[in-house]
Amino acid sequence: MNKLVAENKANWKDLYKIGGVAAIIAAVLLIIEIIVFAAWPLPNTVIGYFNIFRSNKLVGLIDFYLLEFFAYVLFVPIFIAIYAALKRINQSYMIIAIVLAIIGIAVFLATNNPFSMLSLNNQYLAATSEAQKSMLLATGQMLLVNTNQRAMGGFNMGFLLLSVAGLIYSIVMLQSNIFSKKIAYLGVLNFAISIADYFRIILLPSETTLLLVIAIVSGLLFIIWLILVGGRLFQLSYGISEEIGEF
Repeated sequence: MNKLVAENKANWKDLYKIGGVAAIIAAVLLIIEIIVFAAWPLPNTVIGYFNIFRSNKLVGLIDFYLLEFFAYVLFVPIFIAIYAALKRINQSYMIIAIVLAIIGIAVFLATNNPFSMLSLNNQYLAATSEAQKSMLLATGQMLLVNTNQRAMGGFNMGFLLLSVAGLIYSIVMLQSNIFSKKIAYLGVLNFAISIADYFRIILLPSETTLLLVIAIVSGLLFIIWLILVGGRLFQLSYGISEEIGEF
């Protein structure tokens, strides 16, 4: 029995380590994405994306959330690792949170495919008639509507579900000493801003300046939260006490 308990603890430590690595990598990807967004602002039309692809395919893919796509894949081990650390604190809330997180990640990945836009761009360049080009532009517009990215003033249900899950995670963090209060309050602030932004979309859909400010603040807070969470998961993976004062 003692051997089985020891093996279970070792397995959790491996999960914490994987989650910690994933959190740091995701933070780096999001930092790169913000830099690219600042240097090459996101277009709001299909032809705008085609123009970017024509000059630099990699920038076009990143502008269509390529790095965010991979970050969302990394969110799976991150949120599972946090669930493993907090499940004994409030199992009911944590089950709800992990289900919302997984559904949100799945929805985001299913509705975001940068390579589809790249393929349309290649077909557009090869088109020989205006009818073909018009059809490809219409298909690209449907892709934009389906993607419905928040940065384009859209409403991405996947990100909303993930934000609700993150808020629940952060509230449960406040009920324990496994993660510091700094990490917990930062998470509450970040995910609350993200959720509030959807009300901004409904009430002030054309306020692009406000959109930019919220996106930058929320993005930076989320990156800091990921780095701090990653650091704490590394601590747990190396057997550092689960009860802490501040990190």
